Amino acid sequence: MTSLRGIFWRELFRYQIAHATPSGSVAEIRHNLDRTGQRVKPPRSVQIERTWVEGLQADWLTPTTTPSDASADARLLYLHGGGYICGSFASHRGLVGNLTQACGLRTLMPEYRLAPEYPFPAALEDSLRVYRHLLADGIAPHRLVLGGESAGGGLVIATLLALREEGVPLPAAAFALSPWTDLAATGESLHTRARHDPWFKPEGVPVVAAHYLGDNSPTNPFISPLYGDPAGLPPLLIHVGNYEILLDDSTRLAAKARSAGVDVTLRVWDGMWHVFQTLAARVPEARQSVDEVGAWVQSRLAVREKG
Repeated sequence: MTSLRGIFWRELFRYQIAHATPSGSVAEIRHNLDRTGQRVKPPRSVQIERTWVEGLQADWLTPTTTPSDASADARLLYLHGGGYICGSFASHRGLVGNLTQACGLRTLMPEYRLAPEYPFPAALEDSLRVYRHLLADGIAPHRLVLGGESAGGGLVIATLLALREEGVPLPAAAFALSPWTDLAATGESLHTRARHDPWFKPEGVPVVAAHYLGDNSPTNPFISPLYGDPAGLPPLLIHVGNYEILLDDSTRLAAKARSAGVDVTLRVWDGMWHVFQTLAARVPEARQSVDEVGAWVQSRLAVREKG
């Protein structure tokens, strides 16, 4: 059963979106997301340091208090969401700070290039460069975890597919929150959940996707990893709400990966919306999801360490 706080925030978002003036320009969308995201503060127990990695601005987030089994030599590479057109430190420090604390890992969040100024393959190229940088910096692949939400969750899976194709050692594990894995927009949930989703409408998905696609096919697996072959990928954790139109982007990916022999954990949260984990300080389901992600990451690192 959905908590009262969960229902309150979901319906508040629904009301706000219904009465909001539609954002026309990409610049306005970016401004609105940054302004909204800045209201979510990272935990005080997480220190943040601005840096540069492979020509990209990035944040290092370091938990000052960690789970007892956290390891100083492990890292989390986090790829933020925002439909490939927006997302920044301002919009994501709160969410990523909470995930950093829960996972007990020093976390690197780069600001990869955004569309429409930099369409595909810019975001993928940037994520691959940052991953290789961590390896070159001495981080063992079995001590690395990839994570992301929304478009960043899809980018996590696309990055894994590209790393595997290039023969680069894969990380210990990866997690994706409400990942956008099908820019061709073929999931039934686009329509079956349209009435429930407080944030998005089906007709908006192709509009945002077009900015990133350029002249490329939306079924290119490095754009829409749902169309890739997941065989050989590391363990995956996927959390998604059953009130979001992108629900099938998660459930179909999980089913396909599981059929290919990948160790997949899928958690569908009743009554929750797209990336509800942002409200970990206010909604009990969001706090529980973040904590479950942290426990899962620690368990996967422990398994790889013993192995």
